[in-house]
Amino acid sequence: MSEDDPSRSEQTRLERKFERALSPFQEFVNDQTTSSKLLIICTVAALFLANSPYADAYRELFETPVGLVYGDHTFGLTLRDWINDGLMTLFFFLLGLEIKREMLVGELQDMRRSLPVIFAALGGMLIPALIFVAFNHNTEFLHGWGIPMATDTAFAVGILAMLGGRIPAATITFLTALAIIDDIGAILVIAAFYSQSISFPHLIAAAVVIGALVQCNILGIRSPTVYLAGGILVWAAIMGSGIHPTVAGILVAATIPARPKRKPRWFLRRTEQLVSRFRELEQRKTGGQPMLGEAEQHAVIESVQDAAAKTATPLRTWEHVLDRPVSLFVMPVFALANAGIPIDTQAFEALLSSPLTHGVIAGLVLGKALGIPLFAWLALRLNLGRLPEGINLNHIIGIGLLGGMGFTMSIFIAGLGFPGMPEAMLAAKTGILVASLLAGIGGYLWLRLRG
Repeated sequence: MSEDDPSRSEQTRLERKFERALSPFQEFVNDQTTSSKLLIICTVAALFLANSPYADAYRELFETPVGLVYGDHTFGLTLRDWINDGLMTLFFFLLGLEIKREMLVGELQDMRRSLPVIFAALGGMLIPALIFVAFNHNTEFLHGWGIPMATDTAFAVGILAMLGGRIPAATITFLTALAIIDDIGAILVIAAFYSQSISFPHLIAAAVVIGALVQCNILGIRSPTVYLAGGILVWAAIMGSGIHPTVAGILVAATIPARPKRKPRWFLRRTEQLVSRFRELEQRKTGGQPMLGEAEQHAVIESVQDAAAKTATPLRTWEHVLDRPVSLFVMPVFALANAGIPIDTQAFEALLSSPLTHGVIAGLVLGKALGIPLFAWLALRLNLGRLPEGINLNHIIGIGLLGGMGFTMSIFIAGLGFPGMPEAMLAAKTGILVASLLAGIGGYLWLRLRG
């Protein structure tokens, strides 16, 4: 008899019907293209609101001060700043967990396999920045050179997912590893070049807390509460230091334990004992006693859950817990708050003639398309590693085109590069949106026809 046989299930007929009705939504949430779809929806919504009768209300909403007041002390930021400086820290924390995992057991662990990816990522940062500088070397916009260095992983991977079996699965792995290295570069650029005047007392305070979290890791402390509390303190200290507070997410992620409390063999022995105990209790049952009344069986189930938690690594567990909230909430909300560009025909023409816009578009579209495959080819010519199985330079060219979808990270860096310069921000965002559209279409068509 099947495990899914209704006669062996505790579900009611109504529950089973509801579950079948809900499953398409669950599949949608689990689909790896969902994040990209939500980003597109929120971007379109932001553009609509910024160019509708609700434009003033849209702008005022995200400029609303939000904070805490205690006596004469006030701590507050605008709603947009809470999103950009607060929520985005979760994105960087998740990114830090992914980077640490990749360095310990992933694509970045084996230098022979990772060198072409590293070279490709370096080319995808260096060439776009140089192209931007070429367009803006004698302008007030030179400080935006970091904008075209970024790649939006969600959008790029979403495009690859749409191609399905037309491309090797390793293409997604290569792009993800490249985007991680790209993000490391972006983080270093933000920390070094897009920070305000540095407050060393705040930096020392942050270093002390990070040191304490490292010590907690060494001592085997795995409580999420400890790292959450320490993370908040690091975020506050980094914010006061003049370095952008999202860097705190990366720093705290590096302290998260990557070792389980118990070994897999212990888990096997423990679960075998618990399953035997559960079977014994089940055989003792008489009549139709519902599960709700079986306190001992519930205790066994809770013990299995406890054993599983002790055998899983905190790093992978927290990565799994944060993945969907970040991709399905944090990133779309960021797009909704930052992608609203008021479009006026004459103003739009002026924006497209700006060297800032030209530099962003050329840097993202041409710079990534040239830099990524060129440097990957250079690594291969120098015999520095090899490409993953099934991938050739045609796929790398497609990845280079998709790398021009800077979107989230590019908008983020633009906000750091041009504070208090709304016209420059508007020009940068226009360039980012146009470049992301061109890069996405170009990468999709190239891989569909040549991949």
